[in-house]
Amino acid sequence: MTTNTQASTGPVWDWAAGHGPVTGALSATTGCLAVATTGAAAGMPPGWALAVGAAGVIGHTATSLRDRLSARTIGMRAASWLLGAGWTTWAMTTGPLTWAALGSLATLGVGMGAAARATLLHEEARELEAIAAAERQIARELSAERRAIAAEWVDRIQRVCGITVRVLAVEQWPTGTGFTIDAELPPGGTTYDRIAKESARLSADARLPHGCTASASQGVDQGRVLIDVTTVNVLAAEVTYPTDYGPLSLHTGIPWGLRTNADEIRAYLREQCALVVGPTGSGKTNMVHTILAGFARATDVLTWVIDLNAGSAGLPWVRPALDSSGQTTDGMRPGIDWLAASHEEAAVMLDAAVRIAKHRKMAYQDLMSKANTDLLPISDRIPQIEIVIDEGAEILASSDKESRKLAAKILEVIRIARAMGIRTVLTALGATGAVLGNLMIRREAKVRVALTGGETEGMDLGKQFPGSRGLRVDQAPYKGAGFMGTPESPAALFKSWRILPNQIRDIVAATSDRHPTLDATSAKAAGPDYARRWDSARTAWMRDDHPATGTPQRETGSGGGLNLSALREQPPALESNEDALARQFREQIDAQFATAPEPGTTEPDAGTEQPPAPAGLNLSALRNEDNAARTAALALLLAAGPEGTGASAIARALADEHGTTRQTVVGWLKTWTDEGTAVRVGEGTKARYVHHRHAPGTRPEA
Repeated sequence: MTTNTQASTGPVWDWAAGHGPVTGALSATTGCLAVATTGAAAGMPPGWALAVGAAGVIGHTATSLRDRLSARTIGMRAASWLLGAGWTTWAMTTGPLTWAALGSLATLGVGMGAAARATLLHEEARELEAIAAAERQIARELSAERRAIAAEWVDRIQRVCGITVRVLAVEQWPTGTGFTIDAELPPGGTTYDRIAKESARLSADARLPHGCTASASQGVDQGRVLIDVTTVNVLAAEVTYPTDYGPLSLHTGIPWGLRTNADEIRAYLREQCALVVGPTGSGKTNMVHTILAGFARATDVLTWVIDLNAGSAGLPWVRPALDSSGQTTDGMRPGIDWLAASHEEAAVMLDAAVRIAKHRKMAYQDLMSKANTDLLPISDRIPQIEIVIDEGAEILASSDKESRKLAAKILEVIRIARAMGIRTVLTALGATGAVLGNLMIRREAKVRVALTGGETEGMDLGKQFPGSRGLRVDQAPYKGAGFMGTPESPAALFKSWRILPNQIRDIVAATSDRHPTLDATSAKAAGPDYARRWDSARTAWMRDDHPATGTPQRETGSGGGLNLSALREQPPALESNEDALARQFREQIDAQFATAPEPGTTEPDAGTEQPPAPAGLNLSALRNEDNAARTAALALLLAAGPEGTGASAIARALADEHGTTRQTVVGWLKTWTDEGTAVRVGEGTKARYVHHRHAPGTRPEA
């Protein structure tokens, strides 16, 4: 029985509460006194008190046996009933209100309370002992299972790898999907690599299901090895992104997926860039959305997205917060802070990032000095900027002029902005030498993901995860499955979450009030380019009724000819003599010669008299994706006249406009020589090429 205090009614007795040692003894003694006093006054026969006591003994003994209480507790309760009944009978005979009766009753109450306390402690100890015994039994069973696993894998490692290890511990994963073996390597300088390189053979020998592996990694010291054995294939099933959209922090890591033991794997990106590769159909776009979801949940990250494919990676994170005019609504902020879908907007974004990085280096010197660090302290007041560039690795490897300029800006951001809290996440369609050939990317992008989807072409895991052994594309043939490695966690299998469109909308809504704002110092450095990023003129392409921008529209002329004079738009005053000659010749071609119509154009109606086509130069065969540069090269060759020209001179003339290399021009000249379009004159270093119209022995055309 306990009391609860209420503000308005005072103490309230809790009659449902059980008795403790003190209240139980007090209740028993006061009950005996009341019965004895009433019975003596009413002339009740004393034998009735003994009968009630006997009934109490029988009842409590039965309930104690049902509850499996100890014999000590059963004896204490029986004795309490018998002593209480005996005192009541004696008091009714001699008088309950004498000093002898009251003193003996008080002594009896104290004894009952002390005995109840002792038996209560005994029962608690007995219960704990029962629990401990059950745990020991479970431990014995688990120990037997672990011993069996240890013995099995000692034999397997000896059979497959040819070395004998001593297993120190076997840890069962809480998810029930596998276990980890901690083993000691034999003396003599044996390293864990001896086991790691035999991962595939160990998995086959253990008859593990497809998608399960036995991978070895470093132990607590160089003489120990940890072997993770997956027994349940968690890569095959689709795992939906968790519905807990709680806050995250850059410093505690952003979850990107699950390991084969169903543990989350986190990316720590304060200083690292990231590279995510995956062919079409591997789940790369979904992985990008998973990354953006983690950044949206973070309280100290602002996300900028560059996607030159009509902004498709960032639009789902922007549109829920835009009204019909393309303006951001007052009640919701976009899930990302800036979206660029064209080369021009991307260049503006990257220029702003460079200005922010340089200005932060000067403006926050005092802050870094107080924090005693050379890294800018990132927080919700000074957020990190994560620039996610979809297929950014392809931009770095591209040879066209706009992409080269953009690539230079991306590399500058990567190079100068680490300490100032601006990092990049690049994606690519494959792990090839063209993607990973850049030293800056290999050095800075230490967080790497390869989504294979079972695709073997263009997936060189050895290049993406150098030093990692036993990684094979066929280990992750499922969509959204692949390999992930970080400086904190070696490359191993993982599964990316599946994030659904409605989840993206929910995350945008749930995290709208959580996004930090760019600090005033950085916003000042970014200037109006950043402040007006959501202006209607710059977001008009995001609306359904407006075509996507970023791709120049091809102008259609009235004729089917090729306008060669438009290939170079720079002012003549800035041209070299050779460039001016080429430009003048192209203008002459446009004015004096007709060009062949595009293949497949509509034939003239039968019977319609057509003006005779002048004998001219047929360049239509050269029209392919680089026809502008190739046609310009041919024009330079023709403009050179009987003196001719060489590959180096043509390459120099085309370098600024088209980025054409000498090797490419050499290939064209060889092809034209084989076709008879050009004639090679001279040998060795004095060799030159002359257009066939100007070749020696050729009669000039009228």
